[in-house]
Amino acid sequence: MRKSTRALMGKHGWRIDRAIHNYIYFAFYYPYVKVVYLLFSFLSNYLSWFKPFSPVLKTAFDRYHAKILSSEDTEKIFSLDEDVMAVSERNKRIVPFRYAYKILFEEPDYIAVMDCPCKLALGAPEWSVNSCISVGRKTSQFWLDRCGSKYHARRISQAEALELIRAFREKGYLTQAFFKVATGGSSGVICNCHIDSCVSLKATQLARRFKGSLSMTAASGYSVRREAALCQNCGTCASYCQFQAMRLVGGAWVYDRDVCMGCELCVEHCPQQALSLYRDGDKCEPLDMDLVRADYV
Repeated sequence: MRKSTRALMGKHGWRIDRAIHNYIYFAFYYPYVKVVYLLFSFLSNYLSWFKPFSPVLKTAFDRYHAKILSSEDTEKIFSLDEDVMAVSERNKRIVPFRYAYKILFEEPDYIAVMDCPCKLALGAPEWSVNSCISVGRKTSQFWLDRCGSKYHARRISQAEALELIRAFREKGYLTQAFFKVATGGSSGVICNCHIDSCVSLKATQLARRFKGSLSMTAASGYSVRREAALCQNCGTCASYCQFQAMRLVGGAWVYDRDVCMGCELCVEHCPQQALSLYRDGDKCEPLDMDLVRADYV
């Protein structure tokens, strides 16, 4: 067994079942995610009327989810020069899910990128596929050892990771940090996502046919403020919003704060710079590494 495999599986302690699940998940990334997506699609398209499936979906959604990141909070993760090990239930203020909420970035400058299984499964443009990023040696080295040729895994620097993320955000892709029980219940994988090619975002859409409150995605913790004097109601913000939180109705700007996930794409793409993020106390807290580290001092 390779050293990287032992390190990856060792994250689970005595839970050998989860260790094996973790190995299978990454070693067979694409077929795993493809099967999950097809299963969710089948259930939502043909069995959404069967309400006993709702508890089953709730169990799955408690174990696999993501956190939307603002641009600034993303840059803080890829600027870390020390380990961050935040593991208490206080993190549920940031990642409000039942099980997977550990914020762990060990050796944060050891980074790898490889093909995104969601984009492969959903037929995304070829240029966008190599976009899934791992932060930390344990997972990154496993990707490099086990997934190099199959999923084009390669090591990159923090600066290269940020440049990749900025390039995707320019094209309208939001940033998500993923937390899964299968991978140790912790952060470490960050991807460039679009609702047309993200199984996690698609699963949330599909699950609402069973139970409206189910979501695999936690909001960033921010909402959007508009400077009316600057806004020209051009609709650019609406064209970048993947959650339909912004619309033009009769030529007027309409914003649904409850639906907004605070991804910041609208802010970055507004031609008039009429939009800005603000910390929204009615939403979960942001994954701001300055706040996380302060919490554990």
